Amino acid sequence: MPDLTQSLQGRDLGHLRIIADLWGLDFDAPDARVGLPRLAVLLLDRQRVVETIGELPSGARQALNDLIQHDGRLPWALFTRRYGAVREMGPGKRDRERPHRKATTPAEALWYRALVSRAFFETPSGPDELAFIPDDLLPFIPAQADGKAAPLGRAATPAERAHVIPASDRILDDACTLLAALRLPPSGSPHRESANGGSAPPLALHPSTLYPPPSTLQSLLNSATLLDSASIPLPDPTRAFLEAPRGESLAMLVRTWLHSAMFDELRLMPGLRCEGDWQNDPLRARQAMLDFLSTVEANKWWCLPAFVADIRQQHPDFQRPAGDYDSWFIRDEASGDYLRGFEHWNEVDGALIRYMITGPLHWLGILDLAAHEPKAAPTAFRYSGWAAALLRGEAPSGLPEEKEPITVRSDARLRAPRLAPRTARYLLSRFCEWDTEETDAYRYRLTPASLARARQQGLTVAHLLALLRRHADAAPPSLLKALERWDQRGTEARIETTTVLRLSSPEMLQIVRGSKAARFLGDPLGPTTVIVKPGAGEKVMAILAEMGYLGDLKIE
Repeated sequence: MPDLTQSLQGRDLGHLRIIADLWGLDFDAPDARVGLPRLAVLLLDRQRVVETIGELPSGARQALNDLIQHDGRLPWALFTRRYGAVREMGPGKRDRERPHRKATTPAEALWYRALVSRAFFETPSGPDELAFIPDDLLPFIPAQADGKAAPLGRAATPAERAHVIPASDRILDDACTLLAALRLPPSGSPHRESANGGSAPPLALHPSTLYPPPSTLQSLLNSATLLDSASIPLPDPTRAFLEAPRGESLAMLVRTWLHSAMFDELRLMPGLRCEGDWQNDPLRARQAMLDFLSTVEANKWWCLPAFVADIRQQHPDFQRPAGDYDSWFIRDEASGDYLRGFEHWNEVDGALIRYMITGPLHWLGILDLAAHEPKAAPTAFRYSGWAAALLRGEAPSGLPEEKEPITVRSDARLRAPRLAPRTARYLLSRFCEWDTEETDAYRYRLTPASLARARQQGLTVAHLLALLRRHADAAPPSLLKALERWDQRGTEARIETTTVLRLSSPEMLQIVRGSKAARFLGDPLGPTTVIVKPGAGEKVMAILAEMGYLGDLKIE
């Protein structure tokens, strides 16, 4: 930072006299060029500095303490948002109105005492205008009495923490479900949009909004290098993730989140759409969030709205280089409006803080949440019992083992408990059709189509039988026999919905078979009936009309 003499360059003689007056100094000089070094010598006196600071209004002292806690500098835009503006006026107006005698803001009180200056500097994020304390003056300024930053926000009231939503390791089960779904080949059914803009097979995940949607979870798994460029699970990393104890797998996801520049919460937040080629820094925002949380007492419920409000007051630019609120094009999806300018801080930056706390930090087992009633938006949070270990990147203790058996029914339906081995459920999902999810279990069905799909991926019935023998409590002999028969003979029974053409006489059937409608007809079912190929009913009716026969098309 510049020293006192450098920071006062360009100030006129009248401004220097104002500084001397506020410090109670005898000062005389013919002009600013001569007066500046004289004044600097007088100001750089420890006793005078202590006396001047002791006479500051409380707001000005708070602003000075804030600068000291940030190594003597803050972005000018942030400093003036917190402590008010310095009125711009020329020498004539200044000397008439004497603003130093009736400073309207803490920033102005410091400005006319030369305790704060402003200038542009190079920062890691580019040129930025800073408020700063001159570097030769800074050592003379006494630190704040306790030297410790106050916690952000306040403790939660009993009402704000009435309904507890504990952190869990549920994300491991949803990750297993999603990995299995991504491993399946595309089908004719509607696909869910994936995180990379492609598609993934249809998937039902836990319905609570407190768990990540598939696209968000897929982004995290991609950041963990479990997926290839086509979002297909990589065999070896996926196997290692699923085979690891639950604590190790959860710690791996937390380490990914802590250090990933690919997982970008701002662009994953629901309700907002980021447009344009501007870039934000998710790591910067994430580290700032962890720093803010470090002020919160362990094992104590904390008010979420008050926490967000204090960050807005004290650290609003935590994710914004140089306090830039205009160059990021972010649209509200509901209204279609662009959210530019500091007036939309709550809708973007505040929403990001709430999303991180109720999203990743909760999904990953770090924070418990609470609300005033069930299904209401969270209003409080606290560190979970796993938080300390997870934030160190270590596996927490106390997570359950995966050793519950799979249940197999004779009607080819299967039930996999949540604490069945994830490797077993992952493989089972590749053989089965997804049925439904319960609170603590997943249900599947074995069908010829699902078995054929597994065969296309190189999986055999022998693999399935080995899986069931190892992880099922008891597989019905009739189902085992049916699987072996299908493996040898394929599908032996089929129920289909078919369109049938019924005609008034055998002679008419022969006429139709000799017409151009013949290419739409299949096998005969009798002397006056014949199968119509799928989707060709209207075409056959049109050809019959051209031939002079009117008919009805009934499809139920």
